[in-house]
Amino acid sequence: MNRPKRIAVLGATGSIGRQTLDIIERYPNRYEAAILAAGRRVDDLIALAQKYRPRQVVIADESLLPKLRSALEPLGIATAAGARALAESVEGDDIDMVLTATVGYSGLEPTVHAIKAGKDIALANKETLVVAGDLVGRLLKGSKTKIYPVDSEHSAIAQCLQGEDISSVERLLITASGGPFRTWPMERMATATAADALRHPNWSMGAKITIDSATMLNKAFEIIEAHHLFGIDPERIEAVVHPQSIIHSMVEFVDGSVKAQLGVPDMHLPIAYALGEKQRLQGASKHLSLADYTTLTFEHPDVERFPSLGLAHYCLAKRGTSACTVNAANEIAVAAFLNDRIKFTDIYRIIEHTLKVASFVAEPDYDDYVAVNSESRAKAEEYIACL
Repeated sequence: MNRPKRIAVLGATGSIGRQTLDIIERYPNRYEAAILAAGRRVDDLIALAQKYRPRQVVIADESLLPKLRSALEPLGIATAAGARALAESVEGDDIDMVLTATVGYSGLEPTVHAIKAGKDIALANKETLVVAGDLVGRLLKGSKTKIYPVDSEHSAIAQCLQGEDISSVERLLITASGGPFRTWPMERMATATAADALRHPNWSMGAKITIDSATMLNKAFEIIEAHHLFGIDPERIEAVVHPQSIIHSMVEFVDGSVKAQLGVPDMHLPIAYALGEKQRLQGASKHLSLADYTTLTFEHPDVERFPSLGLAHYCLAKRGTSACTVNAANEIAVAAFLNDRIKFTDIYRIIEHTLKVASFVAEPDYDDYVAVNSESRAKAEEYIACL
């Protein structure tokens, strides 16, 4: 390909989206931001569009389209709004790769459209595979789409698997920082505020994923995602707490060897590795000095204090729409916690309750996921109102 690869950046105003644009700007001969999309941050989206001059900009909140249009159409930048417009924007012949960094369930529809259109995907939205991994797997079998993981843990596993026979894998070991409450007793966690939970010790991320890190539900989601990405049996995927966040994940092989991928806690490297389709780009990230990290430690996760972690193997055993319900209830619960409506420890209670009362479909199609997602959100809201 002699021209730059044309990238649709979904979730452009978030942490991953902005770091993706850093990479695009750093390698202008390789990449071009063809489409920028965001949820509601219209002023940020306008500023990014004025800088990167994509051919189209999409805002999910349709009420913000007039402001977007008045700012960008005089520059010759097409504008659109709504979830359907976001999904359809990735299908054009002038898009080579879709970077999905939207938050939560919102990433599913555009990812499905991208697969049906045969676009390669740099996947930063883990919820797509959490909610509908079986559906995505079926769609991929009939598509030329390739998925390149952006999550640091799954990028690390992909790097460790390079040149290896998948049948030689014994276990995938997904590392977790432990979040801000790694050493907090349960009694103290019950009094944690949103400000407490947002103080992640190592990573700078959006509010939603930072709270998921604090509950360790993000690690449950990463176990589910790893199963769908790499085809490893769930019982051979484990989480291990590594507070320094230098080893991003490991692969153990049948001969007892363990390969690990190390790097500074910086998302530029896995983003660049995905955009480059596993080709390494010089200067993509800061270099790691091991002399600065003389001690690397590991711990077993505490599933009593972090019960959300156990939801990974529950959902992988039950399949169907179980993980869709977990994700929907969690999105509602996290929003309630960030708005001081519930306690931190209520998040798991809300998920557990919603799993009991929401409909379950054993072999769902796309419409089933949509319906269960909507119902689960409503059930979670009803329960929160009673707390």
